[in-house]
Amino acid sequence: MNRELPSSNNTAEPPFDVLVVGGGIQGAGVAQAAQAAGYRTLVVEKATWAAGTSSKSSKLIHGGLRYLQSGDFSLVRESLHERALLLKLAPGLVHGNWFTIPIYRNSRYRPWQIRAGLSLYWLLTGCREEGRFEVIPKSEWSQLTGLKTEGLQTVFRYRDAQTDDAKLTAAVIQSAVSLGAQTRCPATLLAAEETSDGYRVQLESNEGVETVHCRLLVNAAGPWINRVAERVSPHPDHLDIELVQGAHLVLDQQISDLCFYLESPEDGRAVFVLPWYEGTLLGTTETAFNGDPDQAAATREEKRYLLNVLHHYFPHYSGKICGDMAGLRVLPKEQGGVHLRSREVQLVTSDRYLAIYGGKLTGYRATAEKAMRQISKMLGEATKQADTHTLPLTLPSENNG
Repeated sequence: MNRELPSSNNTAEPPFDVLVVGGGIQGAGVAQAAQAAGYRTLVVEKATWAAGTSSKSSKLIHGGLRYLQSGDFSLVRESLHERALLLKLAPGLVHGNWFTIPIYRNSRYRPWQIRAGLSLYWLLTGCREEGRFEVIPKSEWSQLTGLKTEGLQTVFRYRDAQTDDAKLTAAVIQSAVSLGAQTRCPATLLAAEETSDGYRVQLESNEGVETVHCRLLVNAAGPWINRVAERVSPHPDHLDIELVQGAHLVLDQQISDLCFYLESPEDGRAVFVLPWYEGTLLGTTETAFNGDPDQAAATREEKRYLLNVLHHYFPHYSGKICGDMAGLRVLPKEQGGVHLRSREVQLVTSDRYLAIYGGKLTGYRATAEKAMRQISKMLGEATKQADTHTLPLTLPSENNG
């Protein structure tokens, strides 16, 4: 990847303050925040907006109840704050829903443990009404749309939210563009060479090779982050990472308009059964991934694993698989089980370069705020034109981007 910079006949544009590589939710969030803060911003995506993990997630805007298990209290608190904010800013894209947790005699967690976790979840919302949970009385279990009741002891429900992750990402890009940000999509970063005042960047699109200049380069390429870093000269600092695949199945019949938070009978992992348009979304898995991120796809074993969870809890469901998807999580390379590792985002900076490792769909705006604190230190303050705390997000127009 240490290729020579190709020549181009295109005249270099006036310099951008910030060039963001990656059109997933994290790159979109930084582009929106940077342009809102007054920096001239360009965001570059090699395929389509949200083409990677940001269109293959569980589509949840949530605090991350299961992250309490690993002690990520600050992440859960931040995510719950962002959930509340997105419900206000994007009512056409983010909607609340009830999540149902059934506890059986052989469940790994006892009812008192789930009650304690949900109580802490409520406390981390600031004891707001939307954070309350309740126990579904046994007289109402028959309304749980085919859920197995044999051995069922207790059923909890609490509030979280859902979204269409690809549409949310496109809406954030649309917001950035409305503020004046520029886009190149599809366009590939061929190389970036450090200069005295930033980076000289070579981009390749359908129109050919283009040279642009930026004062600061943001690497938000998700699973491709270290591959992009190899195209930067001199090579910037980076983190050793592991890629973990999360697969989902799309089923052709909707089980319920409510969400179910289930425990896999095989290994105790959390698996969601969610309404998804006219069907059902089932996921997710955690499978080590060592290949080309462009080739991520649900494996036969992942499909078997997810269907086993589904049929264990909904033995009479007769729907069929009509689609599948697989996204890649970026996790720090370290010892210990994948499901217990922190999902906190990590920022790596060097001179005029910033890389975003990890990050959650729910917390994209908060991640962008953290990135902006570093960007403002490196570039100095600009003339702010908007605040992402108050910018509404709407369904993207058909021709945007």
